[in-house]
Amino acid sequence: MASVGFLYPGHSAEDDYPRLEALLGGAVRLPLVHTDIGEDAHRVDALLEMGTAARLAAGVDDLKERGAEAVVWACTSASFVFGWEGAHEQVRELSATAGLPASSTSFAFAHAVQALGAHRVAIAATYPEDVAEHFRAFLKSAGTEVVSTRGSGIITAAEVGTWGRAEVLALARAGDHPDAEAVLLPDTALHTAAYLPDLEAELGKPVLTANQVTVWEGLRLIDRELSCPPLGTLFARAAHS
Repeated sequence: MASVGFLYPGHSAEDDYPRLEALLGGAVRLPLVHTDIGEDAHRVDALLEMGTAARLAAGVDDLKERGAEAVVWACTSASFVFGWEGAHEQVRELSATAGLPASSTSFAFAHAVQALGAHRVAIAATYPEDVAEHFRAFLKSAGTEVVSTRGSGIITAAEVGTWGRAEVLALARAGDHPDAEAVLLPDTALHTAAYLPDLEAELGKPVLTANQVTVWEGLRLIDRELSCPPLGTLFARAAHS
């Protein structure tokens, strides 16, 4: 059976991954290994440390032993804070260490936006405003216009992981913009796998969330396209290119 491995920092919303695997009907295995989060802080210096090559490399052998055919760094903030070129280097190093195709959640968002054919997006982030601005800059480098960016000022992934359906829907509503063709919720610490149909029904447009796009990116790396409408527009109609 096809298998994509994920390196996930700490413990917050990692239970989204078995849920996503179940929603995909068991057609692919999604093994996950926790990386050392270091200091749990949505702060640039802490995020740069969280995403170092050594921290990511520590989990690679475990994923390979579990049959992973590709590996994704399942973290948005500790990839985009490195900037466009730095995030590419992070993924190149991860791929070289693993001997496998590799990517990160930041690139997953960039590729998913392109797959949907969206040109203008809104960011609804849990992060402080300065960290959310780094994501806006990353997407700009990918050729995407960000029409609005909203940060929520949440410092720790642990706090984000406690949010439920009401908080997630409120975040998406607050971050939406009339000109946005899609809304992006970029934190893998945020539980969203169970709420994707509700999010899109609420906003009336595609919604891309971190754990959703991370799994989609992993499938793209192994050239597997799986249709699954409960996982939102991205899985209902977007083809991997």
